Amino acid sequence: MTSPAKPAAELVREYAELEGRLADPAIHSDQGLARKLGRRYAELGPIVATAKALDQTRDNLATALEFAAEDESFAAEAEELRPQVLELETRLVELLAPRDPDDAKDVIVEVKAGEGGDESALFAGDLLRMYLRYAERRGWKTEVLSASDSDLGGYKDVTVAVKSKGTPAPADGVWARLKYEGGVHRVQRVPVTESQGRIHTSAAGVFVSPEVEDVDEVTIDPNDLRIDVFRSSGPGGQSVNTTDSAVRITHLPTGIVVSCQNEKSQLQNKEQAMRILRSRMLVAAREAADALAADARRSQVRTVDRSERIRTYNYPENRIADHRVGYKAYNLDAVLGGDLDSVLDALETADRNERLAGAH
Repeated sequence: MTSPAKPAAELVREYAELEGRLADPAIHSDQGLARKLGRRYAELGPIVATAKALDQTRDNLATALEFAAEDESFAAEAEELRPQVLELETRLVELLAPRDPDDAKDVIVEVKAGEGGDESALFAGDLLRMYLRYAERRGWKTEVLSASDSDLGGYKDVTVAVKSKGTPAPADGVWARLKYEGGVHRVQRVPVTESQGRIHTSAAGVFVSPEVEDVDEVTIDPNDLRIDVFRSSGPGGQSVNTTDSAVRITHLPTGIVVSCQNEKSQLQNKEQAMRILRSRMLVAAREAADALAADARRSQVRTVDRSERIRTYNYPENRIADHRVGYKAYNLDAVLGGDLDSVLDALETADRNERLAGAH
């Protein structure tokens, strides 16, 4: 195994420099800069800790080998230390593999009903609850930005922001976990509207985008926007606003359309719509850049066509299957209750293996 000592040493130095800068009160007068430095500091933390542990374990091994001929206890210690060195080397290589630059970011999740009419809207509601419960398990905050209810319950479409608390390491970021959810989710079950007990198949679409924290990260020309206002509508004729407070923004060059009607004021709805638009445009820009990069190696998990069905939820068999990595389990009820980690772990492992293969 090639030693990763040189890049790790450079990162250890950078970590120490960041620690010094973050200790300077003047840095925190610029919250944007402090947040950027804090995120990088959190990103380097696991790398530095592993690199230092590796150096210490190597030193201990060298000492044990030096005295092994004179004392059997040192020989036994050396045998214990060898696998520890290999394990730490492997861990460091994984940590130094190229990461998605958005991993530490918060996200915006959009769920839209698809095939299946009312049943699809009910399933969209089930998916939303799954994500909200998962977020609760992880200690994340959630905020519904926009929602369009269906007549029988569920949602025609709903958009929610998911935010981490504090400054997480990239591996623990919201985007690092939820980025795999984008695509078409299929459900197989007996709809509540089905009187004959027949199993139907319907689908809902999920779109996940990293939230743009710095508005300068995505440049939007106001002249490229068409902004329409209209009257908000509620479920079954309830909670209907009497003013034109709902906002629809169309980004003309890309055709991206965002609507928001949850807030009471037109200004608030416009601000929420712009949050969603910036995030969608960031994803579009990144995907375009990746498509143009001839040497870009992107995993099957992250390049999946959004029109493809990525996962099936089979209620009669209590089965969940993710078609991208061949994952299958019979704990659908637990997954819908927010226990998503086993599914996401399988996707993350496939993604990490692809990144490691691309790094060699």
